[in-house]
Amino acid sequence: MSNFRWKVAWLIFIVSFVSYMDRVNLSVATPVIMKEYGFDKIDMGLIQSFFFAGYALMQVPGGMMAEKFGHRITGSLAVIWWSVFTALTAVAKGKFSFAAVRFLFGMGEGPIYPAFAIAIFRWFNKKEKGNASSFLLNGSFLGPVIGPALTVALMSTVGWKMVFLIFGIVGILMAWVWHKYVPENPAESPYVNEAELAHINEGRTDVPIVKKAAPWGKLFTSVQFWAIGVQYFITDYIMFVFLAWLPLYLMEAHGFSLAKMGIWAAMPWLTLIIITFSSGYFCDKAIAKGASQYWIRTLCGSAGIIICSLALYIATRTADPMQNVMWLSLSLGSLGLTFNASWACAINLGGEFAGSISGWMNFWGNIGGVIAPTLTAWIATSYGWDAALIATALSGVVGVLAWFLVRPDKAIV
Repeated sequence: MSNFRWKVAWLIFIVSFVSYMDRVNLSVATPVIMKEYGFDKIDMGLIQSFFFAGYALMQVPGGMMAEKFGHRITGSLAVIWWSVFTALTAVAKGKFSFAAVRFLFGMGEGPIYPAFAIAIFRWFNKKEKGNASSFLLNGSFLGPVIGPALTVALMSTVGWKMVFLIFGIVGILMAWVWHKYVPENPAESPYVNEAELAHINEGRTDVPIVKKAAPWGKLFTSVQFWAIGVQYFITDYIMFVFLAWLPLYLMEAHGFSLAKMGIWAAMPWLTLIIITFSSGYFCDKAIAKGASQYWIRTLCGSAGIIICSLALYIATRTADPMQNVMWLSLSLGSLGLTFNASWACAINLGGEFAGSISGWMNFWGNIGGVIAPTLTAWIATSYGWDAALIATALSGVVGVLAWFLVRPDKAIV
């Protein structure tokens, strides 16, 4: 068997990595940008929120585009669009131009994950969805691992503006690679032999490449449809607090230097990668051996949020900087259980409409992203960083309750 599908998984990993590098670059450059332009935390929170507003706005349309035009065209155009606006971040001059550029950058990134969900549905055996989803997720999470140190190194060498120009060029190259090597149907790829194609299509009555609209009327009446959105709102809200504010938090609350922050801010994201890969692999193995989809996905999804919230609260009670990083690492890392369960569920629940279901889920996740930077900045400014983290931890209660309404063993459509 040729196993080219796993090369596609690694390409998804790389494109996801580039997309998150483009996001984390701004949070790492935040102290320098604040000083250069006289912005305060509220200003930077609003600029971050404009990205998430554009990103959230394009989730459902992005999923519909991926189903209508295919993951190949939609993915390529999305990467080109966001790469152009990544580069244009370097020419922004004030808070309004920064906000406009980041909003348009967010719109460009919006369709890529629904396109990836469609690609995973079409390119992988139904028992490989969790493991394949871990490539999508861990590419995203590697950005914040490498991003702080790499961005600090580039900023020290060529300045913060060149960081955005360099990654804009890298993104355009990735768009070309995606278009060249990932056709709509694995049968169209010269790198997929008959044995691999038979494995991909195992258990399917057909391989739908039919480009049609999702049954939105039925979706909106489904409790599962709303529950998977609510739990992902909470999951992404917590994650985006880390993404937007972890570098500045470590510097302000624990006295880390810029260089030291570039190293230690990576540890929570590295933990997240390890747990996401592990949970994807072992959960797929358990399900392949006959374990209940409901219990595997639901327990992992809810347990991840519970551990995350408890560890985040303990971090606020920990004065020692290194112990604080340890608890923050456990907090963010445990969300790997939830992220993996979320995307595997979205793909299973949606089937051929995985783009729309995952777009809907990611839409709500990124509404959390819209709220998280600004609300966290306001709480931190008004009441301190500990209060901001405790408020974030308490939000986990809602996510846990929502998980018990998700039934990954029962498709919505």
